[in-house]
Amino acid sequence: MSTHLGTHIDAPFHFDENGKKIIELDLDLYIGPALLVKIDAAKSIGVKAFTGIDFTGIERLLLATGQWKDLSRFPEWIPTIDPELAPYLADRGVKLLGLDLPSVDYLDSKELPAHHALSGCGIHILEGLVLESVEPGLYDLAALPLALEEGDGSPVRAVLKRKG
Repeated sequence: MSTHLGTHIDAPFHFDENGKKIIELDLDLYIGPALLVKIDAAKSIGVKAFTGIDFTGIERLLLATGQWKDLSRFPEWIPTIDPELAPYLADRGVKLLGLDLPSVDYLDSKELPAHHALSGCGIHILEGLVLESVEPGLYDLAALPLALEEGDGSPVRAVLKRKG
């Protein structure tokens, strides 16, 4: 199976031949408190979607878009992450962005602008989360990758536990 199937992590090596591989990633990024927000995603997900959200102490941000309705079929189209969102989130301390879509870029993108923008700002990527029945709020997240030495990605079993 592909290392980019289902819920998975993209290592920077996925889109940058000099980027870190899965085995080189800091596991602390994938375990700890996370904020889950539901957003309306039209064509792309940009800074406007986060108006009024308090990012104090938030290093892990999870986005529930509800756009991938039938998980038994790969979507034909998804909203993307606007590359300008990367510095906005980094300035607020976000180090991991997870979402319920198979990619942060258009499915047929060769340039992968959102992947590059997020990585350039030190934000790691967790894709394909199943969040349809999860309410917004604070959670503890565990989404550990497999120890794949040459891996550019890794499937994960992402688990959320409600805080408080």
